[in-house]
Amino acid sequence: MAAPAATRPPHPPQHPPAEPATPAEHSLKPQLASRHLTMLALGGVIGAGLFVGSGQGLALAGPAVLVSYLVAALIALAIMRMLGELAAALPVSGSFSVYADKALGPWAGFTTGWLYWWITSIAIAVEAMAAAGIVHQWIPGLPNWVAALAFMALFTGLNTLSVKMFGEAEFWFASLKVAAVIAFIALGAAALFGWLPGTPSPGTAHLTGHGGFAPHGTGGILAALLAVIFAFGGMEVIAMAAAESADPALAVSRAVRSAIWRIALFYIGSVAVLAALLPWTAAEPGRSPYPLVLERLGIPAAGTVTEAVILVALLSALNANLYGTSRMLHSLALRRDAPAALAPVSSKGAPRRAVLASAALGFLCIPLEAVRPGAVLPVLAEAMGGAMLFMWLTVAASHLVLRRRLERTEPERLVLRTPGFPGITLAVIVVLVAVIAAMALDPSARGQILGSGLLAGALAAVGHLRRRTA
Repeated sequence: MAAPAATRPPHPPQHPPAEPATPAEHSLKPQLASRHLTMLALGGVIGAGLFVGSGQGLALAGPAVLVSYLVAALIALAIMRMLGELAAALPVSGSFSVYADKALGPWAGFTTGWLYWWITSIAIAVEAMAAAGIVHQWIPGLPNWVAALAFMALFTGLNTLSVKMFGEAEFWFASLKVAAVIAFIALGAAALFGWLPGTPSPGTAHLTGHGGFAPHGTGGILAALLAVIFAFGGMEVIAMAAAESADPALAVSRAVRSAIWRIALFYIGSVAVLAALLPWTAAEPGRSPYPLVLERLGIPAAGTVTEAVILVALLSALNANLYGTSRMLHSLALRRDAPAALAPVSSKGAPRRAVLASAALGFLCIPLEAVRPGAVLPVLAEAMGGAMLFMWLTVAASHLVLRRRLERTEPERLVLRTPGFPGITLAVIVVLVAVIAAMALDPSARGQILGSGLLAGALAAVGHLRRRTA
């Protein structure tokens, strides 16, 4: 889908570099087109969190999961707008880590950068194993760990070639996911209007029956919010990709404006179809509700079709996360917060050493998980859940500081402005703190938030110590 045209300022200001000049052998190459960034914004959010996580949300809140997704979407899209504004003004590969450094201090940049690198490196291994599990169902003779290592090797190799190769791969992955969601919404709408032969429309029976719209009350809506908000993780990669586009201000502005309404439409639209066509009592946590709906609509091989879409979503996430975590490591190396040996890039603009170092954790975790299933990845993944909220909180706090600073010193950089500033930024900060507090009080989510908090605290202590001894 083509992104809507963005209006270029009549006389674009010539901005100085957002970061100090770096040696040519350390500089990333501007090889990503506007269409790549647009699909990165869409594809980074539409993933297994939607296709699988929606089942847990529906089971927790019933049809009122729509409210949970709406609140989560508003938070996430506000964060995307803030990131887009800063990325257009200050296009750097370290993205929110650099913004935290500039706004809150070097310790904050160190903490945020390494927190993102750690949890994203773990996510890569989790996604590789999950994708391998789907392939194992199709080819039982292929061990999970072999398929997982093959996926790791494939995408590690792809990311060491050039950023253009990554951009093309992610463009087509995201296009397939978007097409799948559009097809699902179209089929669902046709069923609701009674246009599918042999499939009577349920009307509003599933939205109001089985205990009503909110069978578990506001407590269910809150529980579902805590479960589904993580589905919106992954949008951060667009801010990193801005540094590798030829015209960051224009490309990011166009991508963010386009992605915001499309993500809202795809998420809320597909979840509304789920809630309208499937009794919430049929939803199961950990199982995708999409094949259940497709089976009710008489779609042949519904389970296989859904598994194929989820496989694409997982591989897309693996690809995007490897890109994002390698760029973060490259940025940390440029700032001397990681070994300087990780800073060089190839002649085609790929930070190969940073890619290999970021993939190394996945290559290590997968054989360990194969030897002791359930003893490695689930334990490491426990600290991932809340870390995204801490990073979003840092983004909002950095936006609050940097937006005001740019308005005073370089207002011409603000080509994409977050509406309602500073009220919207302050509101997001309050809501995120409330969500973190709710997770800390929820026994089922407490482990995630405590694990993430301990990890962030340890990194902050290291960052403070480094700066004091530097």
